[in-house]
Amino acid sequence: MKRKIYNKLREWKDTSQGTSVLMIEGARRIGKSFIVEEFARNEYDDYLLINFRLAPKEVKEWFDLYLEDLDKLLLNLQLHYNKQLKQRRSVIVFDEVQDCPRAREAIKFLVADGRFDYIETGSLISIKKNVKDIVIPSEEETLEMFPMDFEEFLWAMGNETLMPYIEDRYAKRLPLEQALHRKAMDLFRLYMVVGGMPQSVLRYVETQDFRKVEAVKRQILTLYRNDIHKYADNAENKVTAIFDEIPGQLQKHEKKFRLSAISKDARMRDYDDAFFWLNDARIVNCCYNTTEPSLGLRLNESRTTLKCYMADTGLLISHAFNEKGSVPLEIYQKLILGKLETNEGMLVENIVAQMLASSGHKLFFYSKSSNKDAEERMEIDFLIRKSRVTNRHNISPVEVKSGDRYSLSSLEKCIRKYGPYLSTAFVVHDGDLKVENDIVYLPLYMASLL
Repeated sequence: MKRKIYNKLREWKDTSQGTSVLMIEGARRIGKSFIVEEFARNEYDDYLLINFRLAPKEVKEWFDLYLEDLDKLLLNLQLHYNKQLKQRRSVIVFDEVQDCPRAREAIKFLVADGRFDYIETGSLISIKKNVKDIVIPSEEETLEMFPMDFEEFLWAMGNETLMPYIEDRYAKRLPLEQALHRKAMDLFRLYMVVGGMPQSVLRYVETQDFRKVEAVKRQILTLYRNDIHKYADNAENKVTAIFDEIPGQLQKHEKKFRLSAISKDARMRDYDDAFFWLNDARIVNCCYNTTEPSLGLRLNESRTTLKCYMADTGLLISHAFNEKGSVPLEIYQKLILGKLETNEGMLVENIVAQMLASSGHKLFFYSKSSNKDAEERMEIDFLIRKSRVTNRHNISPVEVKSGDRYSLSSLEKCIRKYGPYLSTAFVVHDGDLKVENDIVYLPLYMASLL
């Protein structure tokens, strides 16, 4: 289960040289603990891993008792975990560090001590409960981890040649042609339904049995529900209501989240913390409306209007099509073949959001309504900024389309009105790559390259 983040861990080790700690953030069950332990095992002489979800109470208390006596603290840890670490050649991993905030605060002193390297992993590390009464160390570098992307999925399937070829075609703006495009789309649809959670991918690679893959995804969704009830404090009812409503909101033509579906009296100011909780847990990717498709997307952000995507599309399928406790095998078969009668647009837009987020993009969309002027009415699925900012033409509008028949009226209006702001316009669809009227049509499997 090769992951790209491994190389980033290696870069941190080489450049930091013990002067900072690396925090790996991400959702539960995306492989944080696995990849960090693999890295520690391969790149150091020895390592010590403390899983704070399992650590006994006395281990957590040592970070209060011996913060002014690091010799005692480090000796106790090595004795408890039966490790004899070598200075500057060993690493200590604080796994699930959100369950011991004082250990996170102690990082400042441990890094200054300089004996060992330190890596933290965590989820829900920003909620009030996990940062209350502690000072977040400035020595902390953060790296966000996402579900497996399409290329990592291909690696797990034993295919290391297809994605480099796709990247070459994208760079040259050339199609893959019929046979290779069909093969790439078949594999991409398989990735979409299995999802990017490592346990789901591993189960598929081992068994090719969608029922067993579905069982893994249901376990993860149950874990997320349990986390909501355990960690969402007094907001668990609101968080659960949003979580349950996500598929219903995404199947609408306009996928903006309507709180009226939860309660006619619901207001965003009352649910803002609940959306933050889900986003901080990395269960969802929130996409905010911007009032103008210009360079300052965040400056023009409207926090009261958003779309809420599941962070993993495989989990969305299990969440949305649940019947009697699991998704029927026939649904998987229809999705693989592209024969699902409804809801295809929901899944396609969700996976593009997933791919953009894992590529480092903050998610924004543009929506404007007008009762008087039809030319002003438009909705663009995503807006992304160029990696290199220039004087003009910095924002690319991205429209996501499923099926063969679709309209580009909103995209055409956007180009007419905001041309000086806009860079290349993209349509992400089922078909092969083509360029028409200065619009680049990309196959779905290229979305991660934007």
